[in-house]
Amino acid sequence: MKIIGIGNAIVDVICKVDDQYLINNRLTKSTMKLVDETEFQKLLSTLKIEQTISGGSVANSIVGLSQLGNDVGFIGKINDDDLGQKYEEGLTKENVKYFYNKKKEISPTGTCLILITPDAERTMVTFLGIAGKINEEDINEKAIKESEMIFLEGYLWDEGKPKSAFDKAMLLSNTKAMSLSDQFCVERHKSDFLNLVKNKLDIIFANEQEIRTLIDAKNLEEVIEYGRQLGKLLIVTRGEKGSVAVKDQEIIECQSKTNLKIVDLTGAGDLFAAGFLHGLINNTSIKESLEKGTEMSSKMIQKVGARLD
Repeated sequence: MKIIGIGNAIVDVICKVDDQYLINNRLTKSTMKLVDETEFQKLLSTLKIEQTISGGSVANSIVGLSQLGNDVGFIGKINDDDLGQKYEEGLTKENVKYFYNKKKEISPTGTCLILITPDAERTMVTFLGIAGKINEEDINEKAIKESEMIFLEGYLWDEGKPKSAFDKAMLLSNTKAMSLSDQFCVERHKSDFLNLVKNKLDIIFANEQEIRTLIDAKNLEEVIEYGRQLGKLLIVTRGEKGSVAVKDQEIIECQSKTNLKIVDLTGAGDLFAAGFLHGLINNTSIKESLEKGTEMSSKMIQKVGARLD
């Protein structure tokens, strides 16, 4: 197998809102907020659902890789409930091998409200449910050992059981890639993420805001200099300013596509990672991998949701 993703198994509930809705509910645009089930249900009761789909950041990337013809799998924790059933069916339909046997749990399958404002930005409100309780026993050792690479999700990292799952997977894996996921996520786990980036990961995906927050960089030049010293493969997405990859002394840039009709930014980073990793595991150059990531994310932002049809 080429790549196994390990991340939050979350059912995405996509809704359109205006900016006032975010203000009224004290939500910060373009970020992800974790809530308990009560707050989640309260918000859900005020919304009109546009679409429901099997989601989670790394799961979106893995589906993108599958759609590009790669042999891929996913590990993520769900409950044996209605949403869990739909989640598993959603991945199987996309030819993703799902390495988790669901069972009856106290906590329900995780859910994420994706609130899309008229400017196409997405603000996420997540009730992790059982997804955030992944542990080392949920890691399929055989599948990890037989894959060329694991792709980890920063959203999933937390002290305790999720950390033990990460540690086990990294110990068994050949090549380790991870997405930093979200600026607030980076702020919460800064010292741990720095340790992962410096000492355990081979490939790091981040947007410019996330990586600057992690290393306290004032600008992109400082990020690039950090990447040159790091000795890993660092990929930084910059929205309309394109993307840049740094590996040792090599700096490769890629422009974003122009004249796009942007509908929804949900999944843009996830599909960028899918395109980049597709290039990497199929032995294309870093420049070509950046171009494939750009192509995938450009398609993604011109439709609603985090999946290409």
